[in-house]
Amino acid sequence: MTNKACYAFTVLLTVGALSYLLRALPFLLFGGRKEPPQIVRYVGRMLSPAAIAMLVVYCFAGLSAPEVKTPITLLAPYLAGTLTIVLQLWKRNPLISILLGTALYMVLVQ
Repeated sequence: MTNKACYAFTVLLTVGALSYLLRALPFLLFGGRKEPPQIVRYVGRMLSPAAIAMLVVYCFAGLSAPEVKTPITLLAPYLAGTLTIVLQLWKRNPLISILLGTALYMVLVQ
């Protein structure tokens, strides 16, 4: 086996083991409880709004950068933000709102 093949095998084995551990972790931590602890429910409620807030900060933080030159680059955060808000109010699905708003932003700034 060559060095590259050995390295690739080791990386795949490590990634596979970590993926399995991360998927099994909730069952190992909470066992047979029917209801998760309060902290887990809190994180579950706060994760979507936190992800949306992080994306908003990322979108609007770059507006003052010197490389911003085109009008579409200046409008991109506002258009993507508007799309995200409209989708969230309409569909009430954070995954769709975040993905489509981010995709529109990335398309506009590229």
